[in-house]
Amino acid sequence: MGNLQVFFVSFLLFASVYAIARYDCQDSMCGINHFDIRFPFGLQGTINLQHCSYPDFNLTCNSQGRAILNVGGAGNFYVRDIDYVAQEIQLYDPSNCLPKRLIDFQSSSSSPFKAVFYRNYTFLTCSTDLITSNFNVIGCLSNSTTSMLATSSRSFAKEMTSLYNCSVNSTLSLPVSWTSEYESVFSTDLNLDLVLTWNEPNCQDCEAQQDLCGFKNATTGEIQCFDAPGTGHTRGIQIFRIVALSLVIPAITCSFGVTCYICFEQSRYSRRAAAAVQNTTAGTAAVAPQPEATTGLDDTTIESYTKVVLGESRRVPGPNHGTCPICLAEYHPKETVRCIPECEHCFHAECIDEWLKINGTCPVCRNTPSPAHVNS
Repeated sequence: MGNLQVFFVSFLLFASVYAIARYDCQDSMCGINHFDIRFPFGLQGTINLQHCSYPDFNLTCNSQGRAILNVGGAGNFYVRDIDYVAQEIQLYDPSNCLPKRLIDFQSSSSSPFKAVFYRNYTFLTCSTDLITSNFNVIGCLSNSTTSMLATSSRSFAKEMTSLYNCSVNSTLSLPVSWTSEYESVFSTDLNLDLVLTWNEPNCQDCEAQQDLCGFKNATTGEIQCFDAPGTGHTRGIQIFRIVALSLVIPAITCSFGVTCYICFEQSRYSRRAAAAVQNTTAGTAAVAPQPEATTGLDDTTIESYTKVVLGESRRVPGPNHGTCPICLAEYHPKETVRCIPECEHCFHAECIDEWLKINGTCPVCRNTPSPAHVNS
């Protein structure tokens, strides 16, 4: 491969490395969770955590392979899923008592995470003996004597206080994953996953385009959308690679063609030389009984014979055909032939030179060229 091809290939590799270096934050995984951990989230213990995650978006991974998020004053929650396009994170309580955590969530106003929906719930304390199986009881807040219920229906709460002597503990606006038109009729255990969202940083458009969101640089908090390497490769680099490959591939093809031509010519020359040696051996054996024909000519005499460079017509002087009588190969333009004086038979120069060094006769007519015929 020539210098030009080496240059293009090196340039292409450099551009690929540069494209990857533009965004050096790698996705992380925690245990067997099916979601990736990437900006604005970051996993504790990874390289460049401060540069690759937004403040208060750091996750930890426990020994059981569960991702954990600390939500301000509400404490730690397990992460079940992250939707980067919708900017929503789905959480559940490690102790399996989410209603109590929802009450604590009221004090976490400093957290960047907010609930998708809020609803007013009334908490009731009732005697366990009077509560039937038709009501959803908050198990983790109940015991053998008292049961805790929650409802968003004021009429249901009023009915429970009058018919079952339940007492109202409090009425709070709690975060919920979604609202249901039937939820206000019955009590609920509030034990569904908690779905939270965030407004800053806003990476929805970037994620929707399947690109990478991150800090523009390490010194400012400005957010930038980066082309994602590997998925369809970067748009800019894609264009560059198409242009580069359109130059590299023809260059490599041309180099391959030149190499094949050189190898072909070398092989053809080797075949001619081998044929010349074989014919020389046969000729020597044929004239062996004639001692006077076994003496070859010296280099000065051989070089004195006429040499002709063939043109495009491949016309050979003298009584010759289109092939060399020694190697039996066809003549080609720009090849050099040498002709023997007197009989004017012509051959490839390399073929006849080898012949005349060991035989002083013409391979065709067996005449001995006179030394007096020296081309001045």
